[in-house]
Amino acid sequence: MGDEPNPLGDYVRARRELVTPEQAGIPVLGVRRVPGLRREEVAMLAGISADYYLRLEQGRDRNPSAQVLESLARVLRLDDDATAYLLRLGAGKPRRRRRRPRKETVPPGIAQLVATLPLPALVEGRYFDVLAANALATALSPRFVAGGNRLRDVFLDPAEQALYPDWEDAAAGLVAGFRESVGTDTDDPRFIGLVGELSLASPRFSELWARHDVVACEGTPKTIDHPQVGALRLHRERLGVAGTAGQTLVVYHPDPGTNADKLTLLATTIRPRPVT
Repeated sequence: MGDEPNPLGDYVRARRELVTPEQAGIPVLGVRRVPGLRREEVAMLAGISADYYLRLEQGRDRNPSAQVLESLARVLRLDDDATAYLLRLGAGKPRRRRRRPRKETVPPGIAQLVATLPLPALVEGRYFDVLAANALATALSPRFVAGGNRLRDVFLDPAEQALYPDWEDAAAGLVAGFRESVGTDTDDPRFIGLVGELSLASPRFSELWARHDVVACEGTPKTIDHPQVGALRLHRERLGVAGTAGQTLVVYHPDPGTNADKLTLLATTIRPRPVT
């Protein structure tokens, strides 16, 4: 297929290499020269021919049935989020001319809401650019400011990395959430430039990106080791912003009676910055 992108083939190949023969119930005899499962093993377990599976990986067949994709998802041990992603990849879409970068603008009502919330809050774009943030969010992390990018900060800024005691888990989750957020829309120049930059600048990002992990960006607890107020255990909620192309309102909040005093201290001891 030449230089034409092959996201479906890239995905099933990457996931195939992460499934061990033991996980698939295949006896290991002798030395195996490939990581994970062989192509013919995936095909056998999925109930399809080895030649057909090879065509899928090579991009010579790009329209498999949902039944085939669901069989592959089972063999590749994909969870619900990853299976939904695989089905989207297999749905196919017409090729489009490369687009110019799109400017993302926060709706005025959402910007006002962020400014007035008494909790750390920000708006992220589809590619995890910070589009708006309130003063308390900036106090939580100086990188939570309009113009920043969560991926770039987490992988390239040592000060941001130091905020997360479980940085490895946080980084892996961020990359998996980014892939789910982008989905099949990988021809945007912003996406291409960001992934290329991070792949060159961060070996760890490159490794995680090659795994093709996918996870839905949902609410999750986070531990932040703040240099002024110490450890903060917060819940991070992510809410889609209606009428936008993938913008998300992100709000951090503590359990009732837990860490609330630290958030108050954060608000009173750190000079607020103007809301963007």
